[in-house]
Amino acid sequence: MKDEDFMQGALVEAMIAFEEDEVPVGACLVLDGHIIASAHNQTKSLKDPTAHAEILAIQKASRYLDNERLLNTTIYVTIEPCPMCAGALLWARVKRLVFGAKDEKAGACGSVIDLTNNPKFNHKIEVCQGILEQECITLMQSFFRQKRN
Repeated sequence: MKDEDFMQGALVEAMIAFEEDEVPVGACLVLDGHIIASAHNQTKSLKDPTAHAEILAIQKASRYLDNERLLNTTIYVTIEPCPMCAGALLWARVKRLVFGAKDEKAGACGSVIDLTNNPKFNHKIEVCQGILEQECITLMQSFFRQKRN
C-alpha cells in the first residue's frame, strides 16, 4: 500500500470526528504495511484536552504491541501535529510521520516550530507532508465554516 492509501484511512477517521462534532483530525498508525491503530479527535466527547487523534492512536498501538516504543512505525495524520502530539510521537519513537495539511497556527512539525528534527532530542522523525492535502484542508474548512454558520 502507498502513503495515499493509509492517508485515506486517516481521512475516514477525520470524517467520523466531523460527524461527532469534533475537530476533524484522524490518524492511522502503521507497522509493516498494516494499520495497527486508528483514531480521531475526541476531546469534546471524552472531556479530555489530550484526546487528540495522534495520542489516542499511540495509546491503542502501544496496547496492541504491548510496548511503549513504537519502533519502525509510521503515523498518518490529516493535519500537522501540535506540540503535544509531536512530543508524544518523539517519546513513542515513531519512525515516520506523514501528514496531509499544515497547521500554520499550531503545527509543531515545521510550520510554527519543528520538534521532529530538533538537534537537542536524541530521536528524529522522518516527515513527509502534503499527502491528500486538498482533501484534508477541505474537510477542516467545511467543519469550521459549518461552525461559523
